[in-house]
Amino acid sequence: MKKLLTTVVLGAAATAAHAQDTGTVDAAKDKVAMCIGCHGIPGYRASFPETYEVPMLGGQSAKYIENALNGYKKGDRKHPTMRAIAASLTDKDIAAVAAYYAQQKPGTQNNTLK
Repeated sequence: MKKLLTTVVLGAAATAAHAQDTGTVDAAKDKVAMCIGCHGIPGYRASFPETYEVPMLGGQSAKYIENALNGYKKGDRKHPTMRAIAASLTDKDIAAVAAYYAQQKPGTQNNTLK
């Protein structure tokens, strides 16, 4: 029981530190404006250089969004526009954008600034 309690306390402290360190939903408000043009259109497909189905970001897991943006930033993902956008973001920006979209309802079309 003591070990479980220690694990829970340490996990909560790490989560709080991560939230402080990585940014907040409010910090993303200026960053998400560039996302709305593609990710705010239901069923949108980008056709350069290939045809890509553009997902709605609302309700996606923050970890998924962070991993995707970091993949574009590192060059592991290919879409040129997303690579350029991700390259312009700091780690804190990425965490804030991920938190912003994760707090929305799944499939939400309201990707406008609040």
